[in-house]
Amino acid sequence: MCISSVCTCNLRSPLPIAHKYYQSGDLIIAAIIYQVLFLSDEITFQSVPSHDVLDQYLFLTHNYQHTLALAFAVKEINEHAGILPNVTLGFYISTDYFDDITTYHLAMEFLSTKDKFIPNYKCNDKTNTVAVIGGPRTKTCVNMATALCNYKFPQITYGSAPLMNKETASHFVRWMFPDEMHQLKGILYLLLHFGWTWVGLISLYEEDRERFIQKSLFMFSERGICFDFIECIPQMMYGNLVSEMMEKADKLYKVIMGSIITAVILNGEITTTVILRIMVYVLDTDDIPKERKAKVWIMTAQMDFTSILMQRYLPIDFLHGALSFAIHSKALIDFQKIILKRSPTFEREDGFIKDFWKNAFDCSFPSDIIDKNAERICTGKEKLETLPNSVFETTVSGHSYSIYNAVYAVAHALNALHCQIPKFKEGQIIDERRWKILLQSPWQLQYFLQKVSFNNSAGEKISFGHNGELLTGFDILNWVTFPNKSFLRVQVGKIDPSAPLDKFLTISVKHATWPLIFNQTLPLSICNKKCPLGHSKLKLEGKLSCCYDCRQCPEAKIADQMDLDDCFSCPEDQYPNQDQDSCLQKTIIYLTYQEPLGMSLLIIAIFLSFISASILGIFIKHQYTPIVKANNRNLTYSLLIALLLSFLCTFLFIGQPNQVKCLLRQTAFGIIFSVALSCILGKTTIVVLAFMATKPGSKMRKLVGKRMALSIVLPCSLTQFTICLVWLATFPPFPDSDIHSMPKEIVLQCNEGSTTMFYAVLSFMGVLTAVSFTVAFLARNLPNSFNETKFITFSMLVFCSVWVSFLPTYLSTKGKYMVTVEIFSILASAAGLLVCIFSPKCYIIILRPDLNKKGQLIKK
Repeated sequence: MCISSVCTCNLRSPLPIAHKYYQSGDLIIAAIIYQVLFLSDEITFQSVPSHDVLDQYLFLTHNYQHTLALAFAVKEINEHAGILPNVTLGFYISTDYFDDITTYHLAMEFLSTKDKFIPNYKCNDKTNTVAVIGGPRTKTCVNMATALCNYKFPQITYGSAPLMNKETASHFVRWMFPDEMHQLKGILYLLLHFGWTWVGLISLYEEDRERFIQKSLFMFSERGICFDFIECIPQMMYGNLVSEMMEKADKLYKVIMGSIITAVILNGEITTTVILRIMVYVLDTDDIPKERKAKVWIMTAQMDFTSILMQRYLPIDFLHGALSFAIHSKALIDFQKIILKRSPTFEREDGFIKDFWKNAFDCSFPSDIIDKNAERICTGKEKLETLPNSVFETTVSGHSYSIYNAVYAVAHALNALHCQIPKFKEGQIIDERRWKILLQSPWQLQYFLQKVSFNNSAGEKISFGHNGELLTGFDILNWVTFPNKSFLRVQVGKIDPSAPLDKFLTISVKHATWPLIFNQTLPLSICNKKCPLGHSKLKLEGKLSCCYDCRQCPEAKIADQMDLDDCFSCPEDQYPNQDQDSCLQKTIIYLTYQEPLGMSLLIIAIFLSFISASILGIFIKHQYTPIVKANNRNLTYSLLIALLLSFLCTFLFIGQPNQVKCLLRQTAFGIIFSVALSCILGKTTIVVLAFMATKPGSKMRKLVGKRMALSIVLPCSLTQFTICLVWLATFPPFPDSDIHSMPKEIVLQCNEGSTTMFYAVLSFMGVLTAVSFTVAFLARNLPNSFNETKFITFSMLVFCSVWVSFLPTYLSTKGKYMVTVEIFSILASAAGLLVCIFSPKCYIIILRPDLNKKGQLIKK
């Protein structure tokens, strides 16, 4: 700071138009403070009502604190050594009487010579009006700005953020109120926090209602908040129009109480509680259920508790549990001490104290008594702290705090302007002449008012944003009322616009108080009961999104929270429980050796392997007998070994899949069965050629032998081997898990890598099977003593039947049962070949050795 100051206080009595009092000084801060709201329907006014009538019926005792806040701030500034030295700051207070014309008149008075209403003419005036502080009504601020913005006059409004031409207002008006959008977002986050999706909105003015619908309603709708009603409070009417006003009020009250909503947003101003108390008291009936009367009022920061004399004994319990927004503030301890010291002895310097005292204590001073039967006499010794705060609050209110900061903002801007005046080098003398010239053009204060930034006596930082709004947040207050008409506002949360989005709203539910009917449980404000777990919302045709039916979640989906818009699927490794309200972990399955199915297949495979080995042993032991030698002994051994390996390859399909098993199981199965089928084809072909070679002069005799067998078995086996080799080189099988086929299980399996190659292996086996079956079928009637071609034909019929039924069965099963089907097909087809081809020979070798003679081979 660059200068210091000293001041004196000389207040003057009220002026005729309205209550005004003036503190002498070089610079003047003018203030329009709205004192009057309600006109009794018993009195009709054709002109400005007399002061006595207003005192008796219409005086708002809470607004008296605003005048004290203004005087207190000016007094502090004048006594401060570092703000405005050698300059005395004064003030001038006016009341607009809820009248637009009066506001315009008062605004123009600031541009006139004192006590002479001549706009644009100021002469012989030793004081300079440098700024106007207006409020708390929006219309007061708008009307004030309409008149003064043309003169580029600095203005600060408190209590409301009026809607006006932002382009003009941003240059000449400052709001002791944050950006309105912060409050709307705060209300939205508050509703979402408590889960209140079905609410109502009451606005004081029709333009506020329309503005909300056009610019802000979508923001609430996007987050699932619906409004059952968006209405306006009826405007005050007098005389013959009072009945019309009451009719509209009754209609509004029925809308509010007829709704099932619990949360009602009150977008009002400082006097809205006066109207609300009248509606609740006058229009209340026993027909309305108590549950409907229990509303949680959510009041905007523009509102404050005010009342008039006739409301003193009306209950305020309807506000119990209400929530209100308030501009973030701190207590002013010294200011509270000054309030408690006020008494009628200050009448000479306070033009309001006597009227305030009479209304606050409902008494009359002896000098004012005309009727000797006056019930109560004011002694002047009454104590303000004995008043319930529904009559007068001794703690600083939000609006008074704003006025206090507004005065300081003007003072700091003046100081910054003063510091810009050039100083003479010799003695550092300030150019007082230029200072006075600057003060005659108050528009020059605008730049410094915009840039002002300071910490007030409570330690709060005060500064303005780009559009003139106050850079601060909101406190969320919870109202607790008492039978003696007093109340307590407890802070339960705050809105911090500068914080990250997840910290924008901070609130403590456990400290909140709710209307008594809710028995301290969180009230619900929803259209219908929430959908239970396992259900989702079902929108109803023609109704708002907050009103809906509930439906069971479809199969494979869950709803783990109440009131979900839609059910959702579990993660891939989980599945819904029976109630469809949570997910359970899927179990991992595969065909194991320990389970009955795996153990049964294992025993069958071992048993058949033993049979195959036994038959091979029998044939080796009797290798020189005619029946063994008759049909190419080497092919017989090869076929038995292939069948033995086919039984053993089933071990690759049982147990947890791994890389080795996945690479070998299908390729080993394909190659082994190709060898077996090649051997059968070779045996059948040799039989056919043998009979053809018996004809005289046939050259087929040279083809019958080992070379013929190799020329059939080797190419067929190598072809399948090549297919498998290409498969392994390009798209090899690998261990995988199937999480989709089974709803409750994860199947560990081998991914074939390439389905095309897998079916190529099966297709080649199918070709071999078809050729073998065809050749055997054509040779079934050849005169064979041991009739092997007939047995081969029958065995191939069994083989074909097994694998033809395999494909549809394999494709229709899931999980480990697919592996089971393939194992069964391998065992069944191999067992069919083993039994059909070798059981007749074993019968002869073991039980009928008399038939195992050469004579049987050459017998016709």
